[in-house]
Amino acid sequence: MSPAPELHANLRRAPVQQRSAERLSRILDACAELLDETGYEDLSTRAVAQRAGVPIGSVYRFFGNKRAMAEALAARNLDRYAGMINTRLEAIDAADWRGAVDAVLDEYLVLKQTVPGFNLVDFGGPQPVSDPDADANHLLAARLAELLPAQFGRTLDADLRRTILVAVEAADATLRLAFRTNPQGDPHIVAETRQLLHAYLARTLDD
Repeated sequence: MSPAPELHANLRRAPVQQRSAERLSRILDACAELLDETGYEDLSTRAVAQRAGVPIGSVYRFFGNKRAMAEALAARNLDRYAGMINTRLEAIDAADWRGAVDAVLDEYLVLKQTVPGFNLVDFGGPQPVSDPDADANHLLAARLAELLPAQFGRTLDADLRRTILVAVEAADATLRLAFRTNPQGDPHIVAETRQLLHAYLARTLDD
């Protein structure tokens, strides 16, 4: 399977053949594993190449530096998340916006709890970023704005975009608190996050 357009944007050269795409996937998998083991500051392209079992030139074929590699990993995470949400939405009634919000939260928790490297590089790459729109929460809100309006029964406009962004920022803050001392997320704080999202979005989606 070829990488999604968002991932292509982070590559020096997009893979054409299946073998090249598989090599890229191994490189990103190795990057994710090493992020958990060493952190971003000690991450190196050479270590990634060794872990992936590829020549260092293969890494540089796709990425100019480790930041570009981490940003590509973030783009892959976002693509994976969007796919997970789409699958969940197919089974949710179109009028059930709360069910859609629960799906968004639940699938995020799955990534947070199971995906290597996600705690350091989620959807937007290493911080800080020079472009505010490249911030992880802005990128996530923009993708959710593509996925959710039909489920919400609303037309996407500036007000709904802002509402989705505020919901993402609020959830990010409370979930950081939930995972600060519990690697699986404090279930009580996760439950509070769910209630917070329902209450905030009800102002817009229940009228």
